[in-house]
Amino acid sequence: MPVVIADRLTKVYRVAEKAPGFSGTLRHFFARRYKEIVAVKEVSFVLEAGEIVGFLGPNGAGKTTTLKMLTGLLYPTAGRAEVLGFRPQDRRPAFLKQITLVMGNKAQLLWDLPVLDTLRINAAIYEIPEAEYRERVRRFAALLELEDVLTQPVRKLSLGQRMKVELMAALLHHPKVLFLDEPTLGLDVNAQSAVRDFVRTYARENGATVLLTSHYMADIEALAERVVVIHEGRLLFDGGLRALLARFAPYKEVRLELSSPADRARLAVYGEVVEARGPVARLLVEKTRLTAAVARILAELPVRDLAVEEPPLEDVIGRVFREGRVA
Repeated sequence: MPVVIADRLTKVYRVAEKAPGFSGTLRHFFARRYKEIVAVKEVSFVLEAGEIVGFLGPNGAGKTTTLKMLTGLLYPTAGRAEVLGFRPQDRRPAFLKQITLVMGNKAQLLWDLPVLDTLRINAAIYEIPEAEYRERVRRFAALLELEDVLTQPVRKLSLGQRMKVELMAALLHHPKVLFLDEPTLGLDVNAQSAVRDFVRTYARENGATVLLTSHYMADIEALAERVVVIHEGRLLFDGGLRALLARFAPYKEVRLELSSPADRARLAVYGEVVEARGPVARLLVEKTRLTAAVARILAELPVRDLAVEEPPLEDVIGRVFREGRVA
């Protein structure tokens, strides 16, 4: 049985329209007009136990709306959501004890209380036995290197420390399904790495299923082998990360360091010029003509160094969003 099922999930908002001015206010009061905004349209996917799946899309694509439907915070307008055999919108206690939702721009910590007080409140809410609570706090604090901040008020913590504590609080009850919405938002590189390592370790040790949204492609590359991509509320792609690269990136990136600068017009002969800055250049070259292009570059340009790599994942995802299609 799949752990998470989204079956033609749809969410439509009915929004009142108001014209400006006094006359618009009167019409809005006596003869209100509405328009429908489709946030998510017939999105379908399933997650198996233990999967970590990247959920990608530009701002406004419908990612957070989908997560809220899967956690029961929003009712679907149409379609079906099922998580661990429950209908999320029923919000049954047995369901809520097995999931968690972490949003990078929302806080659940109590600002003026020490970290341990917030954690103890969560332990009481989820009815975690005292011995298990202490062991989980000890284990999570060690993994996240937070042993020295547990007695400090939350307001005294850095942004990175607060996000780590948010994860501790959200996972204290050992949920089986994690919905993570931008968990590394605004964090520095070291804090991002620590959060990724913690999520990976937790999922592996507990067999947890993770649906992760992030604008940091390093999060997706580090954690997910499969990605679900949506755009303007519609599903664009569902499959392996490598398959996404193969479909939307039928080219390689050629990085050049030259002994003297070459202008864009000269470089464009060999491929699509992504960057040309002094003696440094980046080209996109179709895989079918890569060998011939590299041979010409070496023969015709003053090359000091050359490297052939896969294009950055963020470039590939950006192309998917711009095209807005899977064909």
